[in-house]
Amino acid sequence: MNNPRVMVWLAFAAVLVLNYEAWVHDYGAADNAAATHAAAPAGAHATSGNLDSAVPQTFSTDTTAPPAAAAPGTASTAPNAPSAEPAVSAAPHVHVRTDVLDMDISLQGGTLQKADLLRYPKVKGGTEPVRLMNADSEDSLYLLKTGLAGPGEHPTQFATFTAPNLDYVLGRARQLVVPLTWTDGHGVTVTKTFTFHRGDYRIDLLYSVDNRSSAPWQAAIYAQILRYDPPSARSMFFNVEGNAFHGPAIYDGTKYRKLKIDNADDRQLAVKVSNGWLAALQHHFVSAIVPAADTTNRFTLSAQGRQFQLATMGSLRSVAPDTTATFQETLFVGPKLQADLETAGPRLELVADYGVLTIIARPLFWLLGKVHALFGNWGVAIIVVTFLLKLLFYPLSEASGKSMAKMKTLSPRIKNLQETYKDDKEKLGRAMMELYKREKINPVAGCLPIIIQIPVFLAFYWVLLESVEMRQAPFVGWINDLSSRDPYFILPAIMAGAMLVQYKLNPTPPDPIQAKVFMIMPLVMSVTFAFFPAGLVLYWVTNTLLSIAQQWNINRRIGAAAAKKTA
Repeated sequence: MNNPRVMVWLAFAAVLVLNYEAWVHDYGAADNAAATHAAAPAGAHATSGNLDSAVPQTFSTDTTAPPAAAAPGTASTAPNAPSAEPAVSAAPHVHVRTDVLDMDISLQGGTLQKADLLRYPKVKGGTEPVRLMNADSEDSLYLLKTGLAGPGEHPTQFATFTAPNLDYVLGRARQLVVPLTWTDGHGVTVTKTFTFHRGDYRIDLLYSVDNRSSAPWQAAIYAQILRYDPPSARSMFFNVEGNAFHGPAIYDGTKYRKLKIDNADDRQLAVKVSNGWLAALQHHFVSAIVPAADTTNRFTLSAQGRQFQLATMGSLRSVAPDTTATFQETLFVGPKLQADLETAGPRLELVADYGVLTIIARPLFWLLGKVHALFGNWGVAIIVVTFLLKLLFYPLSEASGKSMAKMKTLSPRIKNLQETYKDDKEKLGRAMMELYKREKINPVAGCLPIIIQIPVFLAFYWVLLESVEMRQAPFVGWINDLSSRDPYFILPAIMAGAMLVQYKLNPTPPDPIQAKVFMIMPLVMSVTFAFFPAGLVLYWVTNTLLSIAQQWNINRRIGAAAAKKTA
């Protein structure tokens, strides 16, 4: 980072890009928001066959909601399909507590209707945990519904289950098994078992079907995420949380895709997927449904207003009389911890979304994680990784620094040329190029290291924004959350001072007005960076201080060599 002009303008361009993204995210879709209230009616995306008529596509949790529209020609083959979504919060529930989750599972359908993340307070130092699942009100609705559907009576999300206990605690065990039982009264019994694991946000779901009736019993496994998706919090300048994507997303076995509920094409989503998953994303946290491997499932998305339903439906299977069968899938409700996500589903770690710079950000996060394992402090990890990156780019920075140092020694001669040709810009340009050529100096040598490091800077931004591992992570003293801005703006002030020192170490711009602009640019940049995550400012400050030390050493060596040559 040795040429101050290139460094400042490229950094300023990066800041403009990030804030433009934030502005578009906050305001860009405002005109489309009202249109979502005229979304297609519930049930508009029903699939063919009997299954979807047995699984209502309504969004309402009000018992007075109108019946969901059935797919044409299916009413007679699904005689017992419920017509409206009752209020699950009013039904009895099973309370489950592990070392990381505090959850309520409704006995109406086994719906996940409350999930508190015990290790993640909403506010640092507070006692109230982050809550994902919620059935308390329409404007905070967030449910994960699962069931078996098919012709006739089935354990859908509306069926009544029984449980041997209403309170389960993990205690010292490695896993906690919560069984719910349903029977149709005609010989078919289904045991719906949730298995929780110590220290893990993965929930294994297994249906055990025991068909003791005299006829085959057909069913398909399905699951739905129903959520009210609040709009982004708006900001006048920069909004870290608002800049992170929230909403539905899917992985179709080959490609990760974020969906927008105010986009007409996305609202018509209906795709067949193998070895994929679907998820509801927000800043740092996610709920996901991962169907069993090597099965074909149909993913659909419906939206009405700010409320969406993301669903998966498996293939119909038949259970012969006097036989048993199992259906299974994996659920994930928790933070975007990449180590946990990797084991929960194929490429589920993609929900920690680093954007177009993923190819740089993921190795960067891996390296930060390794260093953090040694020091136990993410701030120290950022400093160490910045130092390692500086070593990696040292050959480029060294060549650039030498060129800048030589240009600084030529400052008196350049100033003399400016005085000589002050009325002829063309002759001044030729004279300066001849001087550079004679002294073997490349005036743009400082650009390459900076251009290379700008993507690293942006990748650092996304790592700090998306990695829940750094959420509320302290550094030292006043910095108790590296993913939020410096509360006292001390790091941005240090950054301004460091950039000013760096400016002084490099050649002064030939244009006096340009020189004055670049004199105040460190202040402008520090004010801008004051609203960025403290971890990102820490990276920039560390990199600038290392550049100062490197350039000072190069200037000292070049100056000594020039003095020796003159003597």
